[in-house]
Amino acid sequence: MLVDVLEEEWILSEGQVLSLLDCIRSRAGGSRSVYPFLVAVAEGALRPSEARSLRVRDVVLHSGGSGELTARYRGQARVIPLRPQFATFLREWIDEAGLQEGDLLFPGPRGEQIRVAVYALLWEQAQEAVLPHDELLSWRLGEPVDILRESALVRWLRLGVDVATVAELAGVTPTWLALRYPYCFRLEATEIDWERLGQVTHPPEPTAR
Repeated sequence: MLVDVLEEEWILSEGQVLSLLDCIRSRAGGSRSVYPFLVAVAEGALRPSEARSLRVRDVVLHSGGSGELTARYRGQARVIPLRPQFATFLREWIDEAGLQEGDLLFPGPRGEQIRVAVYALLWEQAQEAVLPHDELLSWRLGEPVDILRESALVRWLRLGVDVATVAELAGVTPTWLALRYPYCFRLEATEIDWERLGQVTHPPEPTAR
C-alpha cells in the first residue's frame, strides 16, 4: 500500500479551523450552503465529495439531541455518529433552508450540488485572512478544503480514539492511518536498560546430549 505522509506542519489546529469557518460564515453571502458544508467536512471528517452528495434523508436526528449521518464513498456506506451540538446545527440548517427529505443537504442556488469553484474561492479567501503569512508557514496557503478532514482525523487520533474506530468513521483502514499520520503513532522516547534486556532475552544454554 503506497500512502503519502501528510507532514505534521500541514495540520490545522482546532482554533484555526474555527477561525476559518467563522471567516467563511461572514463572507458566504448568497452561497449560504458553503458554511454548513465545510462544517460537516470538518466535524465528520468527510471527504468533500461525500459531503456534496449528502441528502437530507442521510441524516437521522433523534429527539434526545444526537443523531447519525450516512456517508457513501465508492459504493460503500458508513454511519457516522453526530455530537449533540452538530446534530442541533444540522437540524437548524435543514429547517432554515426549508429542505425536504430528498433534497441535497448542501444544495447550490438551484438545488444542484454545490460547485467546487464556489466553496474553493471562499476557502482561499478565508485562508488569506486567517492563516499566518510569515516565511515559515506561508506555504500552507492554498491547501484545499480536504485539510479539514485530515485535521479532524489527526485530532481524533491524538485524543486517543481507538484506531480501528477512527478508520471505520473515516472509511479507511488502520494501516492507511498509520502510514498517512505516522507522528500520531510515535512512542514516547524511553531509556532502555540494555544490560537488563540482554539478561531477559539471553538464549538458553543448549542441553547436554
